[in-house]
Amino acid sequence: MTSFEPGQYKETLLFLATAGLVVPLFRRLRISPILGFLLAGVALGPYGLGALAHGPASWLAFLSLERVEEIEPIAEFGVVFLLFMIGLELSWERLARMRALIFGLGSLQVFGCAAAFVAIALALGQEPPAALVLGFALSLSSTAIVIPALAEKKRLGTSAGRTIFSVLLFQDLMVAPLLFMVTVLDTRSGDFTSAVVSTLLPAIAALSLIVLGGRLLMRPFFHLVAAAGSTEFFIAACLFTVIGISVIAAMSGLSMGLGAFIAGLLLAETEYRREIEVTIEPFKGLLLGLFFVSIGASLNPSEVVAAPLETIGIALGFIAIKFLLTVLAGFVMRLNGRVVTEAAFLLGPGGEFAFVLLSAALAAKLMPAKMAGDVEIAVTLSMFLVPTLAELGRKFGRKSASIAPDLSELPESHDDSEAPEAILIGYGRVGRLVGELLHVHKIRFLAVDQDAGVVKEAREEGADICWGNATRMDFLHRCGISKAKALIITMDANAIAEEIVAMVRAAYPWIIIVARARDAKHATVLYKLGVNNAVPETIEASLQLSEATLIDLGVPMGLVIASIHEKRDEFRKILQPEVDGAAERYELKRTNRLKDWGKRRVKTVVEE
Repeated sequence: MTSFEPGQYKETLLFLATAGLVVPLFRRLRISPILGFLLAGVALGPYGLGALAHGPASWLAFLSLERVEEIEPIAEFGVVFLLFMIGLELSWERLARMRALIFGLGSLQVFGCAAAFVAIALALGQEPPAALVLGFALSLSSTAIVIPALAEKKRLGTSAGRTIFSVLLFQDLMVAPLLFMVTVLDTRSGDFTSAVVSTLLPAIAALSLIVLGGRLLMRPFFHLVAAAGSTEFFIAACLFTVIGISVIAAMSGLSMGLGAFIAGLLLAETEYRREIEVTIEPFKGLLLGLFFVSIGASLNPSEVVAAPLETIGIALGFIAIKFLLTVLAGFVMRLNGRVVTEAAFLLGPGGEFAFVLLSAALAAKLMPAKMAGDVEIAVTLSMFLVPTLAELGRKFGRKSASIAPDLSELPESHDDSEAPEAILIGYGRVGRLVGELLHVHKIRFLAVDQDAGVVKEAREEGADICWGNATRMDFLHRCGISKAKALIITMDANAIAEEIVAMVRAAYPWIIIVARARDAKHATVLYKLGVNNAVPETIEASLQLSEATLIDLGVPMGLVIASIHEKRDEFRKILQPEVDGAAERYELKRTNRLKDWGKRRVKTVVEE
């Protein structure tokens, strides 16, 4: 039996403690938690407290991250999960509509900045291969930090956010060709054909495998997992999909994030998208925090102090150049001045793929180690400025709108016309009939069911339906409950229906809630929980029998309908009594407990 070593868990415990302290503290101070994680990484890293853990202060070793290189592979999955989530929120159709931004603005920004940096490097005496690598390395931006900074300020769905994302996506697509360029520049690598075979062909093969295999296998795979009815299996399937496809992409020379993004796109049109989003979200948040901590821990402040003019000067210099050239590229594409300004601020700092290119160039002996080291420090410093530049971009971009030229404005990606007017929970016999009537009257609705077979059959018939657990408020948020006008509950599970009503009514007092009830007693409970209408099966059956009988006996239909409505109103008043007596007080306590439970559930979800 192996002995227990507490030191093996030190990094994990330190990170969890940091996450528990940094996020609440920086949110209270109204400072980006991203900056908090970066600063925490510097403080806890081997160049912070780790450098002081000598002699009398050796106890500081227990508070420092000594093995940063061991957490970096895990931390990288923060970026992977982030891009997977972005892919889930897009679609192939929407991506096609963004092609002008991706390949137009993206290519202008990358190649324009690279050309300027190459010219500067050549003027400073660098060899052409080194200048070429430096030019492209500095032209890239940080997907891992920029996207969370936009999401935190709820700017990702704006025109500026989509513009920035389009450029970042093009940069991710350029990683494989740029690594191929480094291979070709390496005179020791052999001929051009071998470079193509070793670099580009695996990337193309991996992309084909991911896209074709994903289209054929992903939906059947998740259908089998959902049909098993196990939450644990579903979580495992989500993690397997994200990590597995990312590893395939990395093995072929592509970025792991690009592979995860494509996987997200492939699942975006499936009925499992919303439940996958809810499942992956906690992992994404935790791993992104770990990623920022690892970035901060890799910065050595002593190297910055030793050569401040070189490191800080390079950082500020290339940010300024990229800012100006990005603005110019945006004007060439005739984008709105406000959009271009915000995009330029966030695309100015360097990115994580610069380290990949510089490491490959060092391995190929294309540039001096001193130059590569200074540039890496400058890129890291620039990444620390992303939260500040994001705030500047948002404020300055708004001010510049009044003086910007009247260029074409981009439409917002989040269109209210796409949000459902009603959410229908349960798509069995009753729910399907309700859905058909909603469709007849042209009311947009989204159906939810937890039976994978029902969902599959309804999707094949063209219904807008998704698979998932409607008792989770975060799932309902993904379904668009905040923009819906009505919630319709048709499931025959009393306890689950009561939980959903209590939770939704606590969060959205204004939404219309109509629920199916088993009998009069259940309807009374639902009314006390806050439904607008509860429809008891037994009473409705008797009313329909009465209606059919009266019409067959020759009573005019108008009179029959009027009397049925009058009787239904009488029952509704009976089912909504003033609470009195011991039995009623017991039921009130029970419903109040459900309401309190609903409020507690709501507090755990971040409102949109």
